[in-house]
Amino acid sequence: MPEPMEQAQQTLHQIIDRIYQSDARRVFATLVHVLGDFDLAEEALHEAFRAALEQWQEQGIPQNPYAWLVSAGRYKAIDGLRRQARFAPLDDHTEAVEALVDETANREDQGMLEDDRLRLIFTCCHPALAADVQVALTLREVCGLTTEEIAHAFLTPAPTLAQRIVRAKAKIRDAKIPYQVPEKGELPARLHNVLRVIYLVFNEGYSSSAGHSVLRLDLAAEAIRLTRLLQELLLEPEVSGLLALMLLHESRRPARTDKQGELIALDQQDRQLWDQVLIVEGGTLTVQALRSGRFGAYTLQAAISAVHAEAVTYAETDWPQIVGLYDALLRVEASPVIELNRAIAIAMCAGGLKNGLHLVEALLEKQEMQNYHLAHAARADLCRRDGNLAQARLSYEEALKLCKQEPEKRFIERRLQALIN
Repeated sequence: MPEPMEQAQQTLHQIIDRIYQSDARRVFATLVHVLGDFDLAEEALHEAFRAALEQWQEQGIPQNPYAWLVSAGRYKAIDGLRRQARFAPLDDHTEAVEALVDETANREDQGMLEDDRLRLIFTCCHPALAADVQVALTLREVCGLTTEEIAHAFLTPAPTLAQRIVRAKAKIRDAKIPYQVPEKGELPARLHNVLRVIYLVFNEGYSSSAGHSVLRLDLAAEAIRLTRLLQELLLEPEVSGLLALMLLHESRRPARTDKQGELIALDQQDRQLWDQVLIVEGGTLTVQALRSGRFGAYTLQAAISAVHAEAVTYAETDWPQIVGLYDALLRVEASPVIELNRAIAIAMCAGGLKNGLHLVEALLEKQEMQNYHLAHAARADLCRRDGNLAQARLSYEEALKLCKQEPEKRFIERRLQALIN
């Protein structure tokens, strides 16, 4: 039996661990806002939790742990700067910083906390930063993933990724990029950038671009959590549209792979495994966004996913409605990938197989699609359905050469083997 003191320490450690898991990045976001420096805020965050371990045993857990940690982190940062004889650069701003911390500590609501997280998201996704850096910085600073985890997800050497993040922080500091949500006039353009980054994070979690696993649940969950935060704070229909799209995709996750992690095609999935709670929420958000009249590409993609979700069986899918939605999507955001998905939907319509196949083959003549393995896989599947097994085999082989994800490779290999048998 542990001694009472030892047991109390274990309990405190467990409580602080839970607070760290739930609130660390929130505390960090406010420290960035207060201190104006990523690295200083990161160090202050860890010092604050170290102080909590030392002081909460005697003083008890504060009523507002978030405010306590922000205040402790701020004062630890100032102490550190004093020790390094570098307090002078901050001295001009001491009164303003102290006022911010006092205001934070006296707040009992979570409004400022969430506003700080929103500021941090927009800072990490600032258009002055390269697109790939925006994703890495968001995952590191907003989501709290380690550099190694991010590097593993995107198949980038960890030292290379670390250097990109360091340079991005330096650019934010040197260019004096503000920690703030854009003004109303700038918001639409900047919000589009934020949503793009979040959706890239989700896609990497929902269907990894490469590697041994189809799913990265941590990335998908972080993207959904960030979008929920945006939805709470910004009354923009396209935020709801993106959240709806991700929830509808996520609803199918339990049926996308078998127990061994192998991919299951949409027409073979057990729809009883689809999460109906997520489908209802995603469908409701989609309808709300469509009714606003101010929706965009994410809402239209959510509407397409909702049509799939509404079908009790694959055979009952309303493919003509999906084609119509792709037509609308192309008017909003034209791209070869959307054209490819529209062509596949046309092929799924009654009597549309040859027309869809012709459209896919025309797309494969475009330079940007020739190295896209899913385009070759789509042609292979349509050729197989059309009875042209020789062409199906050639396209599956081309898709296999281009594919980088191991479960997808095995899926294509199984399709190839089925043609031979």
